[in-house]
Amino acid sequence: MSEGGVKRAASPTRAISPPPLRRKVATVTKKSVANFFTPASQKKPEPITWRILGTSLIVGKYVPEKSAPQTVSEQARRIASFDLDSTLIKTISGNTFPKSPKDWQWWDPAVPGKLKELNSEGYQVVIFSNQKMIKVQKDIKHGNSESKSLSNFKEKMTAVMTQLDIPISVYAATTDPEYRKPRLGMWREFQDDYDLDVSGIDLKGSFFIGDAAGRPGDHSNVDRGFGTNAGMVFKTPEEFFLAHPPMEVPEIFDPESYIKSAPGSPRESESFARKHPLELVIFCGSPGSGKSTYFWKNLEPLGYERVNQDILGTNPEARKSLPGIAFADYGRRYQAPTLDEGFEDITPVEFEFKGTDEEKELWRQYWI
Repeated sequence: MSEGGVKRAASPTRAISPPPLRRKVATVTKKSVANFFTPASQKKPEPITWRILGTSLIVGKYVPEKSAPQTVSEQARRIASFDLDSTLIKTISGNTFPKSPKDWQWWDPAVPGKLKELNSEGYQVVIFSNQKMIKVQKDIKHGNSESKSLSNFKEKMTAVMTQLDIPISVYAATTDPEYRKPRLGMWREFQDDYDLDVSGIDLKGSFFIGDAAGRPGDHSNVDRGFGTNAGMVFKTPEEFFLAHPPMEVPEIFDPESYIKSAPGSPRESESFARKHPLELVIFCGSPGSGKSTYFWKNLEPLGYERVNQDILGTNPEARKSLPGIAFADYGRRYQAPTLDEGFEDITPVEFEFKGTDEEKELWRQYWI
């Protein structure tokens, strides 16, 4: 140090280290110690359990800590079932898809109180939701046991069910069309999980609430179709939670109306007859409309040969299941053939159901 008592300036080239951090002392509570040594059989069960079926169905079940154990009753159960997005919850951000697991709020302030009321009245409350954006596959690249989209969904649903704090389950279908609404894969899984084949379901006293109702502006009518397929009463969130009158819906395809009820129905088609030794018959119809079935039943016995994309193999996409939007596009672009195009005759073929009662039940359902 110099005579003036002035300290030497620090060298600008010398590394300046931050002060050392104090080591945090980990504390262990008596509760955590006791829980660690408690036998598994004596530990309290977790309120939420999750399981994955294949790569297409996510099932979460919430049982409150003070909930009475479920008993098998001989009385038919009433089911209060709901869609999730735009029915029970909506995003805070206003986006169609949430930005994060915390980007949600109740669709209306009346929602949680209404669900708790239904539980107190003896309804089994359950959520059925199509969640195509969720990837069930594990995130191996980043060393995670599950994908980020699945983790986010679990976190969000844990918050939703915890706030409700009533016995409730959520079924979320990702990619497999058999589980996705309007098909009944989720509904059947729910019946198995709750042993409802024992007590049965009071379908007249049960209902399904969803926003995809086929109204102008709705993205689809899969919720209405799901409720109809299951045999439950269907309502929109506005009708159920806000007591709005039902909105008029444009005429929706009704598969029931296309099933022949009895022999001699006006829909019954006439038998096909060959008119010339050499003929070319062209079928005009969308995928799944019955062209192949008609050929095998009416033309193949008469010696006709069949040519299509399935046989030629020129279009690999021809064998894939199509979404509802594709059929809507077919309907929009369809132009009925005319004699002016050079055809000798045009024969409309009305749909005529032939099959067992079990097959008829399948034909009565909505599939897309």
